Amino acid sequence: MTIRRSLISLAVAASLLGPVLAIAQAPAPAAPASTPPATQQAGYYRFSVGGVQVVALSDGTVPQDLHALLHMKPAQTDQLLARGFLANPVEASINAYLVYAGDRLALVDTGAGAFFGPGAGGKLVASLQAVGVEPAQINDVLITHIHTDHSGGLVDAQGERVFPNATIHVGKADVDFFLAPGNQQGVRGYDKAYFQQGTTALGPYVKSGQVRPFTGAVEVVPGIRSRPTPGHTPGHAFFVLQSRGEALEFIGDILHVQAVQMPRPDVTIAYDVVPSDARAQRLQQFARLAKERRLVAAAHLPYPGVGHLRDEGKGKYAFVPVDYRYRNY
Repeated sequence: MTIRRSLISLAVAASLLGPVLAIAQAPAPAAPASTPPATQQAGYYRFSVGGVQVVALSDGTVPQDLHALLHMKPAQTDQLLARGFLANPVEASINAYLVYAGDRLALVDTGAGAFFGPGAGGKLVASLQAVGVEPAQINDVLITHIHTDHSGGLVDAQGERVFPNATIHVGKADVDFFLAPGNQQGVRGYDKAYFQQGTTALGPYVKSGQVRPFTGAVEVVPGIRSRPTPGHTPGHAFFVLQSRGEALEFIGDILHVQAVQMPRPDVTIAYDVVPSDARAQRLQQFARLAKERRLVAAAHLPYPGVGHLRDEGKGKYAFVPVDYRYRNY
């Protein structure tokens, strides 16, 4: 019996050691010949609001020199950035959102397209294609405001329409301001580039009769209403998606720099058409969104830009991103 048990033990040991010995004798994998190119995958993230599927899409990122852009002393900017483990310049996300609105495909903002040059923005179409959607399938494009990083993706580098079958929904006050022929050389120190680029992006759709300006709080597409929030631009608007008792607000450019404007919502930026109005709007909307515990999707919060605002007291706020989910629903 003792000999039998010894033989069984030796057999088990050999069966266990066999794979180990085989691994030990296998040749080591070859080292990579060179560092792989610094490329990223197309950006998309699916989540649900009630019975509606939403997809956060990345148009890429772009560096921002906050010392030149923010209306505050650079030393104060650097102090707040350091608390967020950042340093100037910061990398700003350019986010857009696809909504499966019943039998329609709606896109909230379009990214920058080719306006920022190679490498900065311009990745929205690739992100759409990664989720199996072609631009021609988009039925509605909802533009929070006519700044290039939100409307630039409406056209390609040749100025041709990217979304040939879509109705473009945008605040009438922005259309009147940015597309007015008399404003194309700039207004009250606000650079002419904003007007000329906006006209380039929306012009082909105006010509084809695809632009549908809205005024006030209206249902833009089924299940999505506009919420006018003028200040950053005259026609800036949130879009509010509601389904089965849940809601999501697409908040456009109510803020640009999380590390600075969450603890200091009074800080404005050079992009604001009327800084005082932009400041007042941000203070009002931050307070409401935090109180309502409203889920938000923001154009320039770090991708995917979806989460909640938490009131930290004394006029300060924090952003709490949604839990990341990587599984089937």
